[in-house]
Amino acid sequence: MLRVKLSILCVFCGLFIFNACRQDMADQPAYRPLQESDFFADGQASRPLIPGTVARGQLRDDVQLYTGTYTGKREKDTDFITSFPFPIDKAVVKRGQERFNIYCSPCHGQLGNGNGMIVQRGFKKAASFYEERVRNKPLGYYYDVITNGFGAMAGYSAQVNVRDRWAIISYIKALQETQSGAEDPLKVDTMTDFTPGGLVDPTKKVSSSSEVAPKQEHKAEEKKAEEKSEGGQSK
Repeated sequence: MLRVKLSILCVFCGLFIFNACRQDMADQPAYRPLQESDFFADGQASRPLIPGTVARGQLRDDVQLYTGTYTGKREKDTDFITSFPFPIDKAVVKRGQERFNIYCSPCHGQLGNGNGMIVQRGFKKAASFYEERVRNKPLGYYYDVITNGFGAMAGYSAQVNVRDRWAIISYIKALQETQSGAEDPLKVDTMTDFTPGGLVDPTKKVSSSSEVAPKQEHKAEEKKAEEKSEGGQSK
């Protein structure tokens, strides 16, 4: 009798154990991404997004902030905005300096003169932010170049977030206003507040024999031309 009871108990235990080993949870009838399906009319398991769906954090409803343009077009200079899409203060410029030194200075140099370390190692010279062509570009143009790249420069949209791109631009404009021909990078702690037109009452402007400011170069060329003209007339 005891053997019969033990046998029945073993049978029930075995049924319980083997039943628990089923792989229904592991082998669920679920589709993998882009897998074929005969359930839907289009034969695709992955369903298209509902029109108007926006991923969290990807609304981007401010065209000027996210594109640097007025309407999204980026064909000519007049398409780009000429003022910052949010207030710029010393903290923003300081942040821009930090990002600039990390991502931009290897090519453009800490002074923005295009003589960064990789240029000194033999790579193609980067653009100087003191060239008149570059200085006259609208703010949105700078944002577009940082985002999408230009020429040999790749875009930095993956490395630098939107607000940091504008922070970098604010620092570049601060460099242009105060550091033309400077020997040392801008000391943001000595700055006054920043406006879309540049620094209000720049506190420091240094000259250097090693890097001549664009305006000084222009005047020097004019002077040489005048001297050459006078020398020709005297002969």
